[in-house]
Amino acid sequence: MIWLQLAIVILCILVGARIGGIGLGLMGGVGLATLSFLFGIQPTSPPIDVMLMILAVVSAAACMQAAGGMDYLVQLAERILRKNPKRITFIAPAVTYFFTMFAGTGHVAYSVLPVIAEVARRTGVRPERPMSMAVIASQVGIVASPIAAATVAMLTIMSTKYDITLGQILGTTIPATMVGLFLAALVTNKLGKELKDDPEYQRRMQDPEFRRKMEETTTVSAVELKPGAKISVLLFLFGAVLVVLMGAIPGLRPQFNGSAMSMAHTIEIIMLAVSALIVWLGKADVAEASRGDVFLAGMRAIIAIFGIAWLGDSFFAAHDVLLKGGISDLVHSAPWAFAIALFILSVMVNSQGATTSTLMPLGVALGLPVASLVAMFPAVNGYFFVPNYGPIIASIDFDSTGTTRIGKYVFNHSFMLPGLMAIVFSVIAGFVFSSIVL
Repeated sequence: MIWLQLAIVILCILVGARIGGIGLGLMGGVGLATLSFLFGIQPTSPPIDVMLMILAVVSAAACMQAAGGMDYLVQLAERILRKNPKRITFIAPAVTYFFTMFAGTGHVAYSVLPVIAEVARRTGVRPERPMSMAVIASQVGIVASPIAAATVAMLTIMSTKYDITLGQILGTTIPATMVGLFLAALVTNKLGKELKDDPEYQRRMQDPEFRRKMEETTTVSAVELKPGAKISVLLFLFGAVLVVLMGAIPGLRPQFNGSAMSMAHTIEIIMLAVSALIVWLGKADVAEASRGDVFLAGMRAIIAIFGIAWLGDSFFAAHDVLLKGGISDLVHSAPWAFAIALFILSVMVNSQGATTSTLMPLGVALGLPVASLVAMFPAVNGYFFVPNYGPIIASIDFDSTGTTRIGKYVFNHSFMLPGLMAIVFSVIAGFVFSSIVL
């Protein structure tokens, strides 16, 4: 019976991922209905705290976007890229990594992808190199962001059993992912033929109309900033720093009944207050905030976690003893095997937050060392494996030279090797840094 129930869980994940958007969360509801009504499995409590924290953070990021803060950040990024064109394979991922850390979502990479493609082409650098690394960095940066859905979920889950702070998690993931991305960029910078020797680019250059377009300059800095753009960025940064400090130093939080206020409530209160300040001081239009892509991406993450994470948690809880006995020996003898499980599930669900909320509680229940769980956290970034992620498709469209592509066999695409290297290097570095920090 357990295999049939597992098949239902996997089927719901696959169908939900294929539907896309909020489909993942909706199919989680279908799976829960099947398990509870047909098989008599009692649902666990939904991950309310995780969802509310994400909602508060997304509200602040969406208000910042509505106030023009994202446009301001994009202009800063463009200036940096144009000043260092020859090092673009390293600078482009650094820019998108910072954007993701700051905004808590990898979708903000859309804004700078056209600039990366144009600067690379004009300097003779094969655009595939910085474009692929920029997209991968925008994903990997999720586990280094103090306000990302996955990080919030990770902190909530880890703090239920282990005495761990947000500062310790970020103290591992930030240096680990930086090392992983740098090493991946070193290799990626040598991949493929130089642009002038690429056969597809040479073929396209035979077209006079294409050659004319190649001489045009793409720029995003011409956009006039809104009056509250800069103040909204400062307020959002203040909120993010405050969250990190409160997480790293529990003594800064209010004390109730002898204990510090929970980080869930702390994050929710701080980010909702920051949202209000951005609306007040940054003159953000709240209606526009709810229509922006940051808000929409956040809502999709919440619905995905609501459905799929709840489904997975209910299934694992119903077969707790059996599952622990079946895989505990494996993960204790080879802890890195749990990283493979995280990676595979992230490929299936296309959500770092949902992957974290679904599998990390199992790792805690199995008694895996907290240092190992944090070290393996970057493995939740398997978005790139199947090339259907938004920024992947967008980067292919933005690279007019044709070097960034999906191969004939689908999986031999431009992002596969950079992505695998970034994850493997980050996890290895994670074990090193977690042994020092934790």
